[in-house]
Amino acid sequence: MATKLLIVESPGKVKKLSQILGSDWLVRASMGHLRELADDGEDSLGFDISGDTVRCRFVARGSQGKETIQNLRSAVQQVKTVVLATDPDREGETIAWHIQQALNLKNPQRVVYTEITPTAVQAAVSRPRTINQNLVNSGLCRCVLDKLVGYKGSPLLWQLHNGAKSMGRVQSATLHIICERERQIQVFVPQDYWSVFVDYAEGFRAYYRGNATATTTEDAQSDDATALADKPVQESERVLSQVEADRLVEIAQQFPHQVVTIEGKTVSRTPPPPFVTSSLQQAAGSRLRFSPEKTMQVAQSLYEAGLITYMRTDSVALSVEFCEQARRWLEKNDPDNVPQKTAKHRSSKSAQEAHEAIRPTDVFRPSAQLRLELSADEFSLYVMIWKRAMASQCQSAKVRQTRIVTQSGSVFWQAKGQVVEFPGYTKYWNNLSAELELPVLQQGQPLTLAQAAHEKKQTQPPPRYSEPKLVQVMERKGIGRPSTYAPMIQTLKLRQYVELTKGNLHPTVLGLEVDGFLQDALPDLLQANFTAQMETELDAIAHGEKDWQRYLTSWNREYFTPALAKAQQVIPKHLTSTPAPRAAKTLDLSRTRCPQCKNYLGKVPSKKVNKKYFLKCVGGCENVVLFWSDRTKQWEQPQPKKATNGQLPVPAQKTAYLCPVCKKPLEEYAYEKEGQQKRLLRCSDASARKDKKHEQAVYFLTAKGWWSPKFGELPVEKKL
Repeated sequence: MATKLLIVESPGKVKKLSQILGSDWLVRASMGHLRELADDGEDSLGFDISGDTVRCRFVARGSQGKETIQNLRSAVQQVKTVVLATDPDREGETIAWHIQQALNLKNPQRVVYTEITPTAVQAAVSRPRTINQNLVNSGLCRCVLDKLVGYKGSPLLWQLHNGAKSMGRVQSATLHIICERERQIQVFVPQDYWSVFVDYAEGFRAYYRGNATATTTEDAQSDDATALADKPVQESERVLSQVEADRLVEIAQQFPHQVVTIEGKTVSRTPPPPFVTSSLQQAAGSRLRFSPEKTMQVAQSLYEAGLITYMRTDSVALSVEFCEQARRWLEKNDPDNVPQKTAKHRSSKSAQEAHEAIRPTDVFRPSAQLRLELSADEFSLYVMIWKRAMASQCQSAKVRQTRIVTQSGSVFWQAKGQVVEFPGYTKYWNNLSAELELPVLQQGQPLTLAQAAHEKKQTQPPPRYSEPKLVQVMERKGIGRPSTYAPMIQTLKLRQYVELTKGNLHPTVLGLEVDGFLQDALPDLLQANFTAQMETELDAIAHGEKDWQRYLTSWNREYFTPALAKAQQVIPKHLTSTPAPRAAKTLDLSRTRCPQCKNYLGKVPSKKVNKKYFLKCVGGCENVVLFWSDRTKQWEQPQPKKATNGQLPVPAQKTAYLCPVCKKPLEEYAYEKEGQQKRLLRCSDASARKDKKHEQAVYFLTAKGWWSPKFGELPVEKKL
């Protein structure tokens, strides 16, 4: 009979942990958070702020929370010892504290492990500790702070009557990043330029890199070439007119070419660090096309299966045991890649160094066996984690970089390439750019011109953020923490503030409106450094350096309350404009402006037009709709279709033919296509035509009579 109770967060861990711990243990799950702040008191905050004190009132989280608490209380009565094994982060520590409070536990033991393996779990339960109150205080402060901002700030948005649902401390700062990029794209003016290049018969291409000075000595030319070669441009020096591009091509064709300088050096490329949460989401997004949310779901299943370490971490630290295990694997399978000294990777200043990076728990697990046990997505993510962790323990790569500068007349040309002399870690994680290998040449060697040409290009606006790229920006700016990246992006989508289109995040009209209002109302909360500073304060609380209640009450008194009062004064300004139509709130914006109000038009999806969308004013202008014209290659307002005699087309007329689906009369309908007048027969019942069965019940007039792709020719006997 069990004498000890282990409480974890996820029910997915129960079976694995029960097998590891044996019959002496009872393993139960809290199902994540089982308590939350009540929705009572002023503004339904569930807490009271008085002086330097915060008094919180917690309740069970819904019916599931109540049921879980009852089940756990029953389990507690069956055992002598209760051990709390919630996740090894601040949120997990806070959940452990909530479990203690909800179950009235006097001296619960707290254990932490970052992998669900027999060694790690047995070691953890043999070294229990007490709940870390500093971590709990940081978690409580974050919870109260986020609810204070959300519940006090969101009512400001509701007064705009535009469908906005909420704002938040991290949510609004993240939305601002997306909206700022969209505004940069909208004001971007593209510029034409020409990339000029030469191809040599020796087997490489060189790009225009500038002109020589008036000095003609050989040493001076060499100095000019070296100075130009040092300029960090990957392609042709930009030429801003076709006349200049033609002139350079002409010089290349008129004058002989020769090698001026050849530079080559071997450099070391240090192995990348193992994955943390943000880098895992970025790599899974670019290599596996996973959204951050999906990445975390798949990683959670791998963690619960005991295959990887905990997946919410910002530390690149690795255990000594893993490093030794990886070294043994390399000695057995790839001895040339065993480093004399393993690379050391630095975590960010705010990283929780007690944690490990994301890595496999056993590098010797055969992939053939795992392929059978795991789903395709799980296996792909596991292999990626394995390769990145193993790469971090390998030797550096050795790369020889080569740069050749040639000259024809007064014009310099440059080619760049690289050769991998020793692959090192890139055998497992190749992050080197795939530049061409250059031929072996000699300084002063004449070259044979195969062709000289130029290509017209156009500068591009900054790209919109993909979900993985946004995670990278959030991490770099210090917004949020590993556990909040994916949920925050999901919240923005659920609020209809952003949309995912072709893999990129686009702010909706509603999202831009919300961000525009908050820029006027609460500008500080949108600034990344302001939000990042708050995260730094939470870190200080977690380290026991600050009192959480004193920090929060001071922040509310000195900043937030006065800021809310000022924000109220901004609302009338944002109510002066005509509210946008309800249906247009989630429309993506085009780069075409309304001919009346000059605002950007919204894209209305439609399967009935070739472009798959048409444009509509979302600024309140009535009847401003534009359709794309394949004839003029521009957006145009629809014109009334005229018949051949210049009159409006005659309305549809009923015929004596019967609809093959519902047996009602068919009607004859005239329309214009590609400048020609055409006729067709369709069901006269307009409501019935919406039925999918009627979609192909259409007859077109041909030289042989009425014909349908579905039903063939229309027989005479079908007449009434």
